[in-house]
Amino acid sequence: MGDDTQYESTFGASLLEHEDAAPQNLTDNPTMGELIGQRFSRRGLLKGALAVSAISATVGTAALATAERAEARGSEGSAFAFKEVAAGVDADHHVAEGYDADVLLRWGDPLFPDAPQFDPAKQTPEAQARQFGYNNDFVGYLPLPGAADPSAHGVLFVNHEYTNPHLMFPGVVEIKDGKPVMKNATKERYSIEAMAHGATVAEIRRTDGKWALVKDSKLNRRITVATEMQLSGPVAGTERVRTKADTSGRKVFGTLNNCAGAMTPWGTFVSGEENFHGYFSGKLPEGHREEANYKRLAIPSSPYAWGRFEERFDLASEPNEANRFGWIVEIDPFDPKSVPKKRTALGRFKHEGADNIVAKDGRVVAYLGDDERFDYVYKFVTAGRFDPNDRAANMDLLDSGTLHVAKFAADGTLEWMPLVFGQGPLTAANGFASQADVLIETRRAGDLLGATKMDRPEDITPNGVNGRVYVMLTNNTSRKDEQVDAANPRAKNAFGHIIEIIEDGGDFTATKGRWEVLLKCGDPSVAAVGASFSTETSKNGWFGMPDNAVVDSAGRLWVATDGNGPKETGRTDGLWAVDTKGAARRTSKLFYRVPHGAELCGPCFTPDDTTAFVAVQHPGDDGPDWPEFGRRSYYEDLSTRWPDFKPDMPVRPSVVAITRKGGGKIGV
Repeated sequence: MGDDTQYESTFGASLLEHEDAAPQNLTDNPTMGELIGQRFSRRGLLKGALAVSAISATVGTAALATAERAEARGSEGSAFAFKEVAAGVDADHHVAEGYDADVLLRWGDPLFPDAPQFDPAKQTPEAQARQFGYNNDFVGYLPLPGAADPSAHGVLFVNHEYTNPHLMFPGVVEIKDGKPVMKNATKERYSIEAMAHGATVAEIRRTDGKWALVKDSKLNRRITVATEMQLSGPVAGTERVRTKADTSGRKVFGTLNNCAGAMTPWGTFVSGEENFHGYFSGKLPEGHREEANYKRLAIPSSPYAWGRFEERFDLASEPNEANRFGWIVEIDPFDPKSVPKKRTALGRFKHEGADNIVAKDGRVVAYLGDDERFDYVYKFVTAGRFDPNDRAANMDLLDSGTLHVAKFAADGTLEWMPLVFGQGPLTAANGFASQADVLIETRRAGDLLGATKMDRPEDITPNGVNGRVYVMLTNNTSRKDEQVDAANPRAKNAFGHIIEIIEDGGDFTATKGRWEVLLKCGDPSVAAVGASFSTETSKNGWFGMPDNAVVDSAGRLWVATDGNGPKETGRTDGLWAVDTKGAARRTSKLFYRVPHGAELCGPCFTPDDTTAFVAVQHPGDDGPDWPEFGRRSYYEDLSTRWPDFKPDMPVRPSVVAITRKGGGKIGV
């Protein structure tokens, strides 16, 4: 593509926006919406918002509200004790009363003593490769080995998902016919954006209650699209991942569109490659075997079209290169010379994250979401067992094990179906010649097994305290009207929901389990939305579009959102505390909210829960729907200049450290 129309179609909105693309799952597998409709009982319906409007004429809304509040208070109150933030939209961020929210790392901050200071008017790829990258998403914290206080000295790992050139660069937007449009991309701009992708490893320390980067640390590292990585596991070395530049099929450079991630029990980080399809352009050679595989992943779909500047992203030149992305990448933060590994045993799709837990028998279980409308929920169970006394013995656990895909039944049961070559339909008759083929085409394998089509599965978080698993389902506006029934009024599901899984026997390796809906999200005051928050949830406490989640050391659930805004919900995205047990179950409270246009990502706690790290991604993006601004936001005309609020500084995605004034645990 010779011009920048790939940006014009998404200018003013996040690039690679999920809701803009047509769903790629065209199977007739049952959807989660259909199953929820069958699953909910009449009693469950009568506790929802629709019931209030339906029966209030008989018993009165005041009586209903009084009864619900009495039930919610019960004998066991909320696990959270903080005065929540008022929901709303403005140019700054806001945290609960009694807390500080300090910007720790901003796009462009130097990570090394010899790294250049950030100069937005004189950016270079060489400078960006030694500075904090763009659009921070997942955030993970691991204590530094031997630290006197493990919760005050450690390493932070941060994903850099994608770039917004209209917010990053001066002079790339021009006014045509009264509208701002993007100028043609250049090789230099591509090179800077490429270096802003990837991840950052940073040593940080808390002194006198405040966190700061240890700039002279030997652990600090930038991982970019130029970083050498290894393909490992069943796919490594196979023909479908070999290229002209890598005839071994084992060495790949870089990682793309890294969304969520997780920490492992042995002290590494795993990072999910999500919307990697948008970096490829060109056309496969006629009749190429990858045609159907790539179509299922919407490749090519070219918001970036990097193939104009680097041959490997041009399908005509390197038709196998796209098979080398879409994996879970593992990075050792304590060895800056280590080579990151793409763990192919965990499957290839649009990964959100890989949150994991050690099961009763010592095997490690990772839960995986494929962030696409009508795609699937997965889990991976390692073949080997975690050894807490031998880190080296654990370092390749993710190379061997069994990947499963979820099938949710209308009776509330759950089956985890193994994706194993030679079993069921995963055979040569259906085009699979090996386990490598099953993993490269994970989505198609799930199609054939009849997995349940979900509403954009994002973070899937196991809770080691209560033994349950929480699935964030962000939204799905493509759900059709004919899928609606009286118990599930969620046609064009704009607000998403959260599923709670209980594995059989409390065993995370189980192949059977139960499920129920923890929350249907959205405004509970609008009956047609059908939200299911507790009536103790305030007008500030409800949310839409659950995305990332974390469970703190006390087993409490915190949910981050993506998609709230002036038009959608009348509030920005943020971090909500959600009660999951007792009489307060389904009560939600707003703890932190982001500036206009931003998404809240990557909530993470220190081991003692005294600091919460969050990522504020693409602040200032969009603008027309915010009446106080009312137009497209770009570098020269920004809806906010958070976090610096200086006229010579653009908006800057940042990681924020939240602490309690005077010290103490968060949210108690």
